[in-house]
Amino acid sequence: MNTEPLPSACLEELGALSSCVVASAIESFGVRLRNKGFTDSRLHCIFKDLPPTVGYAATARIRSADPPMESHSYYDHDEWWSSLLKTPPPRVVVIEDFDRPPGLGAFVGEVHANILRALGCVAFVTNGAVRDLLEVQQTGFQMFAGNVSVSHAYSHVFDFGGTIEIAGLTVRPGDLIHGDLHGVQTIPLEIAERVPAKAQRILQERKNLISFCRSDEFSLQSLRRMVQELKS
Repeated sequence: MNTEPLPSACLEELGALSSCVVASAIESFGVRLRNKGFTDSRLHCIFKDLPPTVGYAATARIRSADPPMESHSYYDHDEWWSSLLKTPPPRVVVIEDFDRPPGLGAFVGEVHANILRALGCVAFVTNGAVRDLLEVQQTGFQMFAGNVSVSHAYSHVFDFGGTIEIAGLTVRPGDLIHGDLHGVQTIPLEIAERVPAKAQRILQERKNLISFCRSDEFSLQSLRRMVQELKS
């Protein structure tokens, strides 16, 4: 990472916000195009009842359709596991499945989810597959994936620590990840500490507008005026 980790209080505040209001807050700063920075419909939140996930990205790439060139042990990932600890906690493991199409075999299931939790990881994001859903759900470890598979097939990490792409989202090592039932996005680090306050203002504006729409004072003319005030 090129910057210092955010204060834990900021991470806690971000973790209390939905991904939708975080996205709206990010848009207000104008630091990136509005059609960038989040995953598309190819990625699915596996455990929709879990709270939002916040953490720093630890990236890797895998294959599962063909055997690895070296070693045939699915759990032979010591070098990669060691590299995870270079990313500050909380960690979100983000892995691009390089098979075409991705997702033949699942890299993370019950065992690997518990290994990653023990290594300070709070979630797993992949365009590939996951498995052992009931067992992983009980741990509170969140997963976002392109699909579900019964087998890990030949899943193996073939490189790590580089820039990857997951469902239209470019992820670099150390990127701040935020995700919930709606999907996954990155939060630009240069504005991250300002996002919670902006999000709270947006939530209050939404609350006021919704209350007005439900009130006896509602009229189209007043609605136009209120919306115009929000734009200014």
